[in-house]
Amino acid sequence: MNYGFVIDNRKCIGCHACSTACKSENDVPLGVNRTWVKYVETGHYPDATRHFQVTRCNHCANPPCVRICPVTAMYQRDDGIVEFDPEVCIGCKACMQACPYDAIYIDPETSAAAKCHYCAHRVDVGLEPACVVVCPEHAIIAGDMDDPASEISRMLALHKTTVRKPEQGTAPKLFYINGVDVAMRPGAETETSSSYMWADIASGHGDHGYDHGQNGNGNGAVESGRRSASGAKLRSPQPQGRGGHDQPSGRIAGQMVQVAYNAQHQVPWHWPVAAYLVTKAIGAGIVILLGLMWGLNLVPFDQATALAVGLTSLLFIGITTAFLVFDLEKPEMFLTILTRPNWNSWLARGAFILIGFTGVVGVWFGLEVGEYAGFFSLNGWIRAPFLWAGVILGIASAIYTAFLFGQAEGRDLWQSALMPFHLLVQAVMAGAGTVLILNSLLPVSVAVNNMAAIVFAVSMVVDLFVILAGEFAMPHPSDIAARAAHAISHGKYRNWFWQGAIVTGHFVPMVLLGFASMTGFTDLASAASGVAALAGLYCYEYAFVMAPQEIANS
Repeated sequence: MNYGFVIDNRKCIGCHACSTACKSENDVPLGVNRTWVKYVETGHYPDATRHFQVTRCNHCANPPCVRICPVTAMYQRDDGIVEFDPEVCIGCKACMQACPYDAIYIDPETSAAAKCHYCAHRVDVGLEPACVVVCPEHAIIAGDMDDPASEISRMLALHKTTVRKPEQGTAPKLFYINGVDVAMRPGAETETSSSYMWADIASGHGDHGYDHGQNGNGNGAVESGRRSASGAKLRSPQPQGRGGHDQPSGRIAGQMVQVAYNAQHQVPWHWPVAAYLVTKAIGAGIVILLGLMWGLNLVPFDQATALAVGLTSLLFIGITTAFLVFDLEKPEMFLTILTRPNWNSWLARGAFILIGFTGVVGVWFGLEVGEYAGFFSLNGWIRAPFLWAGVILGIASAIYTAFLFGQAEGRDLWQSALMPFHLLVQAVMAGAGTVLILNSLLPVSVAVNNMAAIVFAVSMVVDLFVILAGEFAMPHPSDIAARAAHAISHGKYRNWFWQGAIVTGHFVPMVLLGFASMTGFTDLASAASGVAALAGLYCYEYAFVMAPQEIANS
């Protein structure tokens, strides 16, 4: 069996009976939706048309939400229905990032991920989904697409259908007859106002916060005050296309399109994710840097420096773990990642990588403490394996987030082939900057400090080049990625990017490092350059994490 949906837009009247039936049947709380109807208006008065689109989980044949879930709470049944288990879900919200259709939400009552599940409890006893039964126009058809005698198979055979975002490769099984591109493709509509038909667009609710209705496609609440396509002069839309360049102002075709009604959706990840990227970069980067220095005999080994490095790494990896747990909706279930991991998920893989890295660094640090206390003497052949294992696992710890973000298929800007290399560069830069800070607080050998200053300067230049020339100057592969990049460099997050990441995080440290090399205040100026670089790194990560989430997928 292979269940799917067909939405016949020739019949849909936008009555919301499907949305109401879904809420009633599945006890869906207020403020979240499993099924909703999007209204898009095209044209100018008196030649205006309203288009309706029933929107929900696509029950993809290749569901990215299932792959990214670290604890198999999101899973695919043998009949093709993508189901979820709220008792197992830890509330990491990764599935929300993976869904290209904004179909998943966090249930405010259970703190677990939820979505349309095809009314599986009804299907299992031979009934149709509630939305199908209640539709007064029979505009929703559900059934087994593998059965040639089923109504849905006949509809698919007789009518031309379209799906949302086929380029994602998810193989969605929610098909539309007479699907309208301006309703199905986020970004086709124009930014028109801060309100919809019956409510103002929300600017933030609860612990999660909400999208601000960017580009008029609204991950905000539905609007108040009817907005028709009346010909009022509208603002120019955000940039579209590969280059991410500004569109010319004035009346263009896109301004004849606006969203009149849509559902609100949560922005899942916030500052703890950006902070975790910085603390992980410090904890992994300092071990990568010092492990390579000592492993390649670039500088003489110094035990006091080793103790400072080991302690710092363990401290910041511990902080990283705290941020990861803090960001969960059900932090008490964090250990579920270890007891029932989904090995396809880079969130689960990353947890085991961090555990392995912490274990290696912890044992090495313990051995150094033991020798320092005089309990035993370490030979080089004992220390070397721990140094090299720390380097390897440190690199894995630094870059695994790139593959996790790569699984977040709902955020096109995160689908960057440069990200593994970029995260490694950031880790080396953060590690070197932290050594410069430690030099003013704890014993660090002169040779290590001088080498760290050189690596710090080089890595800052490389990082700046990757950001400006690689991440933002190159054309982006989709309109959604271009919009997110524009929001970072020229939109809402431009101050975080230019003043924070570029000026504070790169130019200020370079000036301070140059000053340190020419004056007697080397330790203080070097430490200040490290602090500035880490502050700038957080600014960059915050903009990079937040901006793509505010580009609507529905």
